[in-house]
Amino acid sequence: MKTTATLIAAFACASTTAFSPATTTTRTSQTALNLAVGETAPDFSLVDQNGKTFTRSKNKKPLVVYFYPADSTPGCTVQATKFQEEIQSIRKEFKADVVGISGQGAESKQKFAEELGLDFSILADEGDAVRKEFKVPKAAFGFLPGRVTYVLDKDGVCTSVYDNLGDAASHIDAAKDALAEMQPAKKSGGVSFKLPF
Repeated sequence: MKTTATLIAAFACASTTAFSPATTTTRTSQTALNLAVGETAPDFSLVDQNGKTFTRSKNKKPLVVYFYPADSTPGCTVQATKFQEEIQSIRKEFKADVVGISGQGAESKQKFAEELGLDFSILADEGDAVRKEFKVPKAAFGFLPGRVTYVLDKDGVCTSVYDNLGDAASHIDAAKDALAEMQPAKKSGGVSFKLPF
């Protein structure tokens, strides 16, 4: 059954643009199911690819939490690779971190992380309990787990929701834009201002 689900996910992730809505970024409201902007994210503890437990409430810095359909599928590989390319920038510029979450076990996470050389945590949510707590909507007419990225502030409050199954790479820019909006304005000559980029 798991193999069948993985094959369906792989096929659908490779051809999802026909099933996915236009890019949607939510800053002030929520979709019918998603965790809402302004709400505190549910606490969770999940094991990563290295066997370490990550607990959301113990994290005291901004956090990008991205849910993806399945390890080692085309779209999910693109998304993880793009986050890996930007992880040092995210950590340095925004003092934030990134975790990816999907329903496969720790062994699958370890293989996926090794294949891509990931140095951020991808977490095993077997049974999809955390996905359900975040109320991540299903995609492709309910056949696939959704691809949704949440940006949380240092207190765990949701500041951004980005839902786009078809364009996995776009989640990185959406996350960085949300992190940039959380940064304090730069000061110059006693006057505060925020750069437009």
